[in-house]
Amino acid sequence: MYSFPTKNHIIDAIMIGIIKARNNYCFWTSNKINLLDADDDFLSIHIAQEIAQLDKPPEIFMHANISDILKCSLETRQEYKYFMKEHLLSQDTISLTLDRRFTDNNQNSSVSVALINVKNAVLNKKKEYSNSIEQLCKMLQREHKNDSTLDFAIFAFYIEISPNARIDANKRIKNIVESFNDIVKNYKCLKSNFKGGDIKQSENTGQWSVGCYIIEPSI
Repeated sequence: MYSFPTKNHIIDAIMIGIIKARNNYCFWTSNKINLLDADDDFLSIHIAQEIAQLDKPPEIFMHANISDILKCSLETRQEYKYFMKEHLLSQDTISLTLDRRFTDNNQNSSVSVALINVKNAVLNKKKEYSNSIEQLCKMLQREHKNDSTLDFAIFAFYIEISPNARIDANKRIKNIVESFNDIVKNYKCLKSNFKGGDIKQSENTGQWSVGCYIIEPSI
């Protein structure tokens, strides 16, 4: 037996975690330094703390290797080398990996269920972000539902726009999401949606927002 929170609860925890990261960073720096100056791990730690407080918390790993994730999600642990070669996946790490938490204390194997890549200071379409979406798609794609235990992946980000910016936050988020949609469309067994994107106003920094781009199998 194992426990695992719902996808919606995880998404809510991600957005709450990033907002708390913003509030803490602003408080610690007396509002003199923006969250944009923090690294991605600062957000990831806050997200992990929120997910850990859910009713059915998963096992949470930071910077898990792609090969290790595939070993814990494919039908057999030996398949990962073939999978990486077939899908042109190079070795890399994922910001946060959520695994099933087994209630049997004798069960020492992990089963990967969700992937989360976290990016701070996302302002425009970038090759780096597209590569991250492409990577998540490759890890999720399959011919049959039971070929992998991975249920979904999330690209979570924070965006902040100065009051004098030429393009507002709404337009930037729309452009970023559309560029992600173009990538996911290339994978017939995957679907995507976006949650968040509510624009908030700050007297000092202008507009800011939190978003979660979700990718999951459609089979």
